[in-house]
Amino acid sequence: MKMIIIFCITFTCGFLENVISDANPLTYEAIFNFGDSISDTGNAATYYPSMDGNSPYGSTYFKHPSGRMSNGRLIIDFIAEAYGLPMLPAYLNLTKGQDIRQGVNFAFAGATALNMDYFIQKKLIPPSTNISLSVQLDWFKKLKPSLCKNKRECDNYFRSSLFLVGEIGGNDINALILSYKNIAELREIVPLIIEAIINVTTELIEEGAVEIVVPGNFPIGCNSAVLTIVNSGKKDEYDQFGCLATYNDFIKYYNWQLNQAIETLRQKNNHVKIIYFDYYGSAKRLFEAPQQYGFSFGKIDTFKACCGKGEPYNVDVHIFCGSFASTICSDPSIHINWDGAHLTEAAYRLIAKGIVEGPFASPSLKSPTFKIA
Repeated sequence: MKMIIIFCITFTCGFLENVISDANPLTYEAIFNFGDSISDTGNAATYYPSMDGNSPYGSTYFKHPSGRMSNGRLIIDFIAEAYGLPMLPAYLNLTKGQDIRQGVNFAFAGATALNMDYFIQKKLIPPSTNISLSVQLDWFKKLKPSLCKNKRECDNYFRSSLFLVGEIGGNDINALILSYKNIAELREIVPLIIEAIINVTTELIEEGAVEIVVPGNFPIGCNSAVLTIVNSGKKDEYDQFGCLATYNDFIKYYNWQLNQAIETLRQKNNHVKIIYFDYYGSAKRLFEAPQQYGFSFGKIDTFKACCGKGEPYNVDVHIFCGSFASTICSDPSIHINWDGAHLTEAAYRLIAKGIVEGPFASPSLKSPTFKIA
C-alpha cells in the first residue's frame, strides 16, 4: 500500500552466452521485477533526485537513503538474497557496461496498473506519476536485446529467471479512496486493474517468461494511512484487531478476482508456472498477533507509524516522513508501519519469509539457497 505522496537510459550491456548454458535449473539465475513503491529499489529516486535527499529512508540497514520507501530492505531485496542474488539494480540507475545478468528492477514508486488517462477521464485525484505498468513493460522490452541476442538464447535465459508483476494496483485503488473516501466506488476499478496486470503478464509470457509471480494486494484496512484518511468514528467499522473491516473485505474481493484471472491464464499457458503471492495473509497475521512477531502491542501502537507526525497513528498526509515537522521512532524494528503508507524492514522481512519459505506462495517458489534470517 502506498498512500502518501511519493517524493517526488536506454543503454546496452554485453552478455556472455556461456552463462545461459551453465544456468542451474534448481534455482533462479535472475529476477525481473515490476511494481510500485512496495518494490522500487531506486527508479523514482533517480527520476526525482530530491526524493532521497537528507531523509531517514534507508537509515536502518543501508545507513543512507537507498531509493527505497522504507527504513531498510524491501520484500524484493529479501527474495533476491534468499536465492543468492544481489539486490536488483533500478533500471533508471543503470550505467553503461553494468552487469545486469542477474536481474533488473523496473518498479517505480507511485506507479499504477492503469495509465494516467483513466484517472483524468474519471476526474480523480491523479497518481503522483505517469509511470504505469505498461511503461515498465516498455522499459523491459528496450532492455531485452542487452540480455540476450536471439529467441533461443532468450528462451534459455528466461527459463531460469523469475518475473514478478507487482504488487501493482494499490495506487489505482488509493486514487479512488482519496477522491471518494467511500468503499462503494472501489469495485468498479477492479476488473480494469486486473485486466492491465494480466495483459502485461501475457506479454511477458510471449517474451519468453516461464515462471511469473502475480501478487495480490495488502490488507489496506490495517494500513495507517488509510486508517488516518478514513478516520471513522464508528466502532462497528473496525474488526477485533483495529483494522477497517470493509476495506479489508474489498481487498479480499480484489484478490479473489485476481486469482480467478490467474487461473484462466494458467489454463491458456500450461507450459508456464504462474505463482500467486498472498500478501494479504502474510501481512494480516502481523496485525492480528503483533507481539508474537516482535512488534509493539495494543491497538494504537500496532498501527502507529515509526516516521511521521499526527495522532493517533503518527500520520498526517501533509507532513511527510523526513520533513522538518516529522519525528522518527527510536526502534523501527518493533513497528510494522514505517511512514503511514509503507511498512518497516522488520515487517517486510517477515512477509518475505512467509512467501519464500511458505505458506504464502501458491504454488511455491523454488527452494531458496539461503533462509531468511
